[in-house]
Order: sequence, then structure tokens, then C-alpha cells
Amino acid sequence: MPMKDKEVDKDFILIKDASKKITAQNLKDIKEKILKENSLNESLRKIKITVHLGTCGIASDAQLIADTVREEIDKRNLKNIVFTTSGCVGFCSLEPMMTIECFNAEPVTYHSLESDKVKTIFDIHIGKGEIVQELNPIIKDSVLADFYKYQESRVLRNRGKIDPFKITDYISHDGYQGLLKAITQLDSAEIIRIVSQSGLRGRGGAGFPTGKKWEFCRNAKSPSGIKYVVCNGDEGDPGAFMDRNLLESDPHSVLEGMIIAGIAIGSEKGYAYIRAEYPLAIEVFSHAINESREYGLLGENILGSKFNFDVEIYQGAGAFVCGEETALIRSLEGKMGMPKPKPPFPANEGLYGKPTLINNVETLSNIPQIILNGAEWFNKIGTQTSKGTKIFALTGAVNNVGLVEVPMGISIRDIVFKIGGGIRRGKKFKAVQLGGPSGGCIPEKFLDVPIDYEKVKEIGAIMGSGGMIVLDEDTCMVDLSRYFMDFIQEESCGQCVPCRIGTKRMLERLESITYGNGSSADIEELGKLGSSIKETSLCGLGKTAPNPVLSTIQYFGDEYEAHVKEKRCPAVACRQIISSPCQHTCPIGTEAQVYISLIANGRFEEAFNNILKDNPLPSVCARVCHHPCEYKCEAGKWGDPIAIRALKRSATDYALKAGVYPVKKELKAGKEKVAIIGAGPSGLTAGYSLVSMGYDVTIFDEQEVAGGALAVYIPQYRLPKDMLNFDIQNIRNAGVKIHTNTKISRDIQFASLLNDYKAVYIATGAGKSRKLNIANEGADGVLDALEFLKDVNLSKKVNIGNHVGVVGGGNAAVDAARAAIRIKDCNKVTVIYRRTKAEMPAFEEEINAMIEEGIEI
Repeated sequence: MPMKDKEVDKDFILIKDASKKITAQNLKDIKEKILKENSLNESLRKIKITVHLGTCGIASDAQLIADTVREEIDKRNLKNIVFTTSGCVGFCSLEPMMTIECFNAEPVTYHSLESDKVKTIFDIHIGKGEIVQELNPIIKDSVLADFYKYQESRVLRNRGKIDPFKITDYISHDGYQGLLKAITQLDSAEIIRIVSQSGLRGRGGAGFPTGKKWEFCRNAKSPSGIKYVVCNGDEGDPGAFMDRNLLESDPHSVLEGMIIAGIAIGSEKGYAYIRAEYPLAIEVFSHAINESREYGLLGENILGSKFNFDVEIYQGAGAFVCGEETALIRSLEGKMGMPKPKPPFPANEGLYGKPTLINNVETLSNIPQIILNGAEWFNKIGTQTSKGTKIFALTGAVNNVGLVEVPMGISIRDIVFKIGGGIRRGKKFKAVQLGGPSGGCIPEKFLDVPIDYEKVKEIGAIMGSGGMIVLDEDTCMVDLSRYFMDFIQEESCGQCVPCRIGTKRMLERLESITYGNGSSADIEELGKLGSSIKETSLCGLGKTAPNPVLSTIQYFGDEYEAHVKEKRCPAVACRQIISSPCQHTCPIGTEAQVYISLIANGRFEEAFNNILKDNPLPSVCARVCHHPCEYKCEAGKWGDPIAIRALKRSATDYALKAGVYPVKKELKAGKEKVAIIGAGPSGLTAGYSLVSMGYDVTIFDEQEVAGGALAVYIPQYRLPKDMLNFDIQNIRNAGVKIHTNTKISRDIQFASLLNDYKAVYIATGAGKSRKLNIANEGADGVLDALEFLKDVNLSKKVNIGNHVGVVGGGNAAVDAARAAIRIKDCNKVTVIYRRTKAEMPAFEEEINAMIEEGIEI
């Protein structure tokens, strides 16, 4: 959308009076004429095509799409097409995008475009009037439309609807009507009263009440009478692009907000501080300033009044700390961007020592609508303390990446799963990093917490400017903290010791942990350092810098412990401490890459022996292991992961058919005796390992069969009992003695075990279901899932009706449902789960198999 490709706003030239200046009298007339012209286009059955040219679109070749559209219009000599461009429509992950509006029909937006697709759209949609369904366009009630369906577009009300280079487009959508009302109907006190009553809080991070800040600045004494309005467009948070989008796509809304702010505090001069890394935003906003000046909306006697106000752009050099208002002011003055102690606050002593009002881009963009529609219109949505809407830059491991505007009070779950479309590639949600480098990480247990300034702070994060990074199971929270601390440490201005030195010490400890050299003392020291830095730093950057570390230690302390105690990274992200991802992820460290290579070379027996070396239950794991190795398989980053569990099964099946398994051994007398209570997976594995080290091992179990949960809870169709028995027999052959139907305290006293055995290992497992703590949980007809599965596996009679309801979404629930449908008396099974299918914790393949068997969810 570079300016050299834009035409002069011819529509504006046609409608303006002989005088270029817009006045209070003719502003409404101009709007009416624009709307009449748009209505005429509709009556002439013209088709409007809009190509969306924000930075994200241009980066995805949207300019090429715009050129192709122009070529097709010219080549086909289409006279009924109104072609225009706009800024970003928010759905950034689907760029480049194009919207077609035909007469009174619903708009159709095509996405992920290429030149050939554009030609197809002209052939079918423009030529025949038929939507090109195979291109999966965004239309009303489509799955992709959910991205917009759950949003509340107020600040982003003009996205995709206006050309940011045409002031007439903005005017036709109520542009400058708020300014008109402020100049002709209100005085400064009334403007501030409306803003205060609206409940608008600063959208730049701290959430300070906007009306109160304006009032402070209005009341501030300035001997020279000079005051300043500053728009903070220095958006430095990684993953945040709210301000950039507004400046690029709807610049006049920000400009109008600045002018109204000028009226409110008695200022005649404004500065827009925009970082130089936003060249398109600077270009568009410069054009908006020039256009507004030309037509009397900036400069002297605005709208024919006695009010004077002008704006100029200052390009920031990209220092993150300049997002802090006192550092920004020093930068504007041509000094090094370093924060100053407060008080005095900028409202009293700011730019060049004069009272200065600083608001961020989104805050100012809210102002015109608040003045036009009133405080009650704004505050009728939101929470008790946080009114209106908030824009978030939704990024990370979510399907629908883009800008979303939602009512305050919405839950993170709704943003991630309804608007964001859930987690990419079916991965598990882990956390949301909210508030940028100074924010915190919000875990899954807080998904339903309503988003407002106070609630977010309570759970260890901050609202910030609105960066929302969604994290999945592949994110290492320790490494993420290291990344943000590295960013903060580099961006620290160095003025105060806590931030300059403290963040450096925190970074060193985080690097030590992620490199596999850390200790528990490092974790403890991170907590102490973080608390000290928050309390003693000079500015907001330092005071919030430890947030990512402190929140991850609080909610993901087990990951820190795994790094320092086990030298493991559960997310397989810290390359310095992992082997191959598949082996590192395996709970018992099976050398998957080795046996895969052996299988590939036809060396099946060697592959099996390699598996058996680490795993005494190979037949079991080849069938019911949840195969975390596949979720971390490197091949899965570019396509489907290697089917590691299936390859393991091929090796175990070969060993069974070839007769090399179970292994027959000559048993030798063990040295010292060890007793194990419980013949489940833990007890069997421990017994096998101890026998291999030369111990005399006896396992006792109260069940009538060995295998524990493997034998009594996992259904036969998932784990055939003969396969389980092969593994148990191999463990017996190794020398482990197993006594079933033997209950401790009934058949043998625990004291005698302590007397007769060198050591006792208790491996009783977790054989009870967790209670739901709801009414009638113990009523007749309500069965415990594990007890039900146990009775089925032991061929005991179970009494169920012809329609069974299963409450829950985990593996026990799915196994119970699939076991029930196989019982003769049962005709129908319904699984009842409180959340979505995608959020069910059961294995995906088991859920899909359940559905294929006719079980309803």
C-alpha cells in the first residue's frame, strides 16, 4: 500500500465546497453525499472488491494480488467493479485476503490467495455469481467466521471497510463526528467527565483511569500556557502489533482522539511517537496528518472554530524502554531514552518541562466513539472495574493468529478455543503468556478466569498492551523465561542497579539451568532476585521484568525441577541437555532411534533386544503406551511423525513369532531378598531390574492375576491378555517370583516382610477413581469406572441398562464407554463431558475409535 501507488482522493474533490476547509456546518453534508454515492453504486448493482494491504498482507504478497485484480478488471473490461484497498482485517494467518461485496448479499472473503486463485474467483464468482466453495472462503456461519463471531468490534470497527489513505472513507463511517460534537456541544470539563464516566483505562499496560489522567493534565499549571498531547506508538513487545495495525489501517481514529484530547487539556500541539520499524504506519499516519491539515481538521480554526491543534510524527529508534512514558519524553527531547523517577508525573512536568498527556494508540482510538456515543454506550460491556473492549494480538501455537477485539471479562478459554480455533496440530494447551516480556504465564487451570486488569494481576500476569502468546506442550517454560529475561536484560537502560545487574544475574541462572548445569539453589535464588528487583527498580520495566520467571516457577516448578534434578527438558526444547527428542521424551529412555534404524535394516531380533534392554513390558508398551515420543518426533515438524509405537510392535511381534521371546534363562540364586507389594507395571519393572542386578525378588499382589491396572483396567480389545502374559512370563523366567491372591495384613503381615527381606518396595498404584463431589454420586445405578472395568476384565457379571451414560473425558471414561457398548444388554452409550472434544484428555486415537463404534459424545 505504498503512497506512490495510491490515487488522489477524487471523491473528496467532487464533494467539497469551493473552500477546501471542512467546517462544522458542512461535515454532516459531506458524510451524507458520500453515503448517497455508495447507495448509488448499490443501485447500479456494482460489485466492490477490496484487497487488504496491512503489513501482514503485504508480507504475504497481497500487493501482487491487488495488481492481479486490477489486471483482471482491465482485461475483462468490467465496468461494474468498484476496486479498493484497505488495511488488515485482523485474520493475519490467512493473508493475503480479498473481500467481495455483491449488492445486498453477505460479504465473501477469500484467503491464502495466489494469482491463479484470483483468476478462478473472477471466472466463477464475478462471472457466474457463484461462491468458489473449494477455496473455503470466510462467509457467514462458516467455521472460519467464528474468528469474528465472538468478537466485539469497536476500536476495530473499520477494519477492512475503509481505505486508510482516503479521509472520505473514514468520514462515511462516522469519522470526525466525535470531534464535531466536542467542538460544538462540549467544553473541556464535559469531555473529561464523559471519558471518566465511561470507565476507560489506559490500554498501554498499567490501566490507569484515562479520565483521571486527563483531569490531572487539564488542571496542571503551565506559566507559558503550553501543554502537549503525546500518542505512544512505541510498541516494543515481541508478538504485539495492535498499535501498528491501528496506525496503518485506521489512522484518522487515532488522530481524532488526539485532537479531542487537545481540546480537553487545553493543548495546541501533539506528537505521535512511532517506532521507525513501522514504515507503513509512519507513511499512512503522515498521509492522514497532511490530509487533515488540507481540509481544516488540523491546524488553525479546526472545523471553523477558534481551536488550534497540530500533530507531527517523531520516529523512535526502537529502544524497548521508550515505551515507558518518562523515557519516551526524554527521547522526544532528543536525549537518551532513560526513565526518570516519579513524581513529578508527566501530567505536571513532562515534555520540555510542560504538562504532557501521554496515551497509547488504542486508548486514543477509543475516544471519538466515547464522545460521540456517550459514556453509557462504552461501559455497558466489560466488568465492574474494566470497561469496554480490549484488543489482543493473538499469536503463538494457536490456529487463528491475528488481532482480536473482545469485551473485557471474556475468558482466556473463549479467546483461545472459540476465536483462536484451538491449538495447532492437535497439541495440548499449556499456557498463555500475557503482557509481553514483563507479563506472566497463565496456566491451564486459569483458562476460565475473566480477563480484566485486577483478575489478571491476581494470577501473576499483567494486561500489558495486549500481546497474547499461546503456548503448547512443546514450549519449555524455563527456556521461555530465559528468552524473555535475555530480551529484558538487553533492553534495560542500565540506569538503576536492580534492573541492570539483577536481570543479568537472573539470566545467568536461567542459562545455567537450561544448559543442564543448574541446581535447586538456582531456582531459590531466582525467586529472591525476582522479588528484590520488583521492589527496588526505578521504572515499570524493571518492576515487572521478573514476572515471566516468577510466574513460571509458581505454576511450572516441576519443569525447573526436571531440569536441575533429572537434567531433562520435558518439552524437549533445551538442546544442550537432550539426546534425541524421542529418547529424551520416553519415560524410561528407550533408544527409539536405535531400534528404528535396526528395523529399517531388517535386523528385527537386534531391534527387539534393544527394546527389551530398557523395557521389561515390550508387548504391553507396543499396544497401550501413549507414545509421547511421537509427539516430539522431529519428522512431525514437517509432516507426520514416525510411527514409533507401531515399529516397536512390529519388533515384538517378530520376537514372539520367531520364538525368541519370552527369553528362557538359567536361574541363579539371588544374593539378598527384596519384597515388592503390587504386581502392576511399577512392581513388575522394579522386580525385573532387581533380579538383573542379582537380587532375590518376590512380588505379592492381592488380585487373582498379575499385571495390576494392565490386567484389570485396560480392556481386552486394547491389550489382549495373552500379550500381557507373555511379558509377565518373561519376568518370571528372569527369576521374579509372583504370588497372587495374597493380601498384606490378611495373608502376610507387613512386619514379617520387614524381618524376612532386606528391602520392601511398595508399588500399590492408584486403584481408586477420583470422586466428582456432586449430588447423587453414590445413587443406585451409578458405577465407579475402574470397578466397572475391573469386573468386565475379570469376567464378572455387571448390571447395566440398555442406555449407559459415562461422565468424563479421560481414558478411564473412554475405556468404560467402549467396554459397555460390547456388553450384550447395552444398545447405546453416551459420553458426557463438560468441555469440547478437542479438550478431552483421553488419547485421540481412542476417542476416534469410540466415535467409529457409534458412541455419542
